[in-house]
Amino acid sequence: MENLFQSSVDEVDRLVGLEAEEKRLLQDADAAASELIVSEFESYVERKYNPEIAGVLRRHDLLGVPIDTKYGGRGARQLVEALFLERMGQTGMGVITLADVHMCLGSLAIQDWGNEEQKGRYLPAAAKGDALFAYALTEPEAGSDPASLKTSYAKERGGFRLSGSKYLISNGSIATDMIVFARAEGSAGGVTAFLVDTKQEGFRVDMRLEEKIGLFTSDTSLVSLDGVFVPREDLLGEEGKGLSVAYSALLNGRIGIASGCLGVMEDCLNQVRERVSSRVQHGKEIGRHQLIQKHVACIESSLESCRWLVYRAAMKKDDYGRSPGDLSIRRDADRLSAVAKYASSRCAFESADRAVQCFGGFGYSIMSPVARHFLDSRVARIYEGTDEIMELKIASSILGREFEAYR
Repeated sequence: MENLFQSSVDEVDRLVGLEAEEKRLLQDADAAASELIVSEFESYVERKYNPEIAGVLRRHDLLGVPIDTKYGGRGARQLVEALFLERMGQTGMGVITLADVHMCLGSLAIQDWGNEEQKGRYLPAAAKGDALFAYALTEPEAGSDPASLKTSYAKERGGFRLSGSKYLISNGSIATDMIVFARAEGSAGGVTAFLVDTKQEGFRVDMRLEEKIGLFTSDTSLVSLDGVFVPREDLLGEEGKGLSVAYSALLNGRIGIASGCLGVMEDCLNQVRERVSSRVQHGKEIGRHQLIQKHVACIESSLESCRWLVYRAAMKKDDYGRSPGDLSIRRDADRLSAVAKYASSRCAFESADRAVQCFGGFGYSIMSPVARHFLDSRVARIYEGTDEIMELKIASSILGREFEAYR
């Protein structure tokens, strides 16, 4: 069977060129993804978090993919990170969620916004897997409107005291450190980002959220902060400027989720191709029936339509990394990441739905890989920016800021 991921790597290499170390990183990704197949299946069937994910990524040196080499990471550009996450996506969105949150939302936020002391303290541990990050923006009453969050902080000598609840936090109960967003107590002003040690007194995991309709192998939790002390040196960025940190992290994360969705479509296509080529109904392989061929054609068209949307967004983000002061490039990267995330998440869900249809009755069982993709890919249209928010972002980027529907 054709290796769709290798085809992606070969095409990117032909068009833009990949260095030897980048190819080694992607070989490591392929090995890690292959190693995760069994534990992901077993954990999914039992509907529980897969504790093997972080360990496998750690063994293959894949928890610091975008972290600069001077901090112990592999220093991958965004395009190579997208290819890495594409391969992880073939295993399912549970793996993608852990990796995306730890690296795209966590590590890169510190690399982009932290001072040198913070980078030296956090990033080497994150790259080695000694630290695992979570990103705590969402609250029970603050989802698509992060400016309405209620978690607050009070200043005191040497630092801050944080209080509040955070909801639907990926890696929430397994993270060693968490980027938490809060506003000043009694203020309707700006939001501030903090680096929180989850071992601090007052930090509590209230529950693991296990009654999800999918994404069983990913840890999702409700956490509370009851007067958690954060030293002043763990303020991330400037006080009152936390939404800038949040939005830049989400730009990284959206490319990550979009990349994972490519992998979902690739695996759906692989699984369907094998299934319809071997299963016989009405005297012939079901792949010979025209209506089944329509599903195959639609999955392939969705994959190819989204692939370069994702790669283009990644390359524009790389352009911005080379010219961080150029706001026009930043706006282009933000727009393209929204387009890529919007299109690929919808196409991944539709492709998984078509794959279930091709599998028939077995496709309705979570024993089948396509059912797991169907359940998991639905969340990609919600987290890190809902379809509706992506539509508004895309439209206002075309029409101008004066047309923003929410300000």
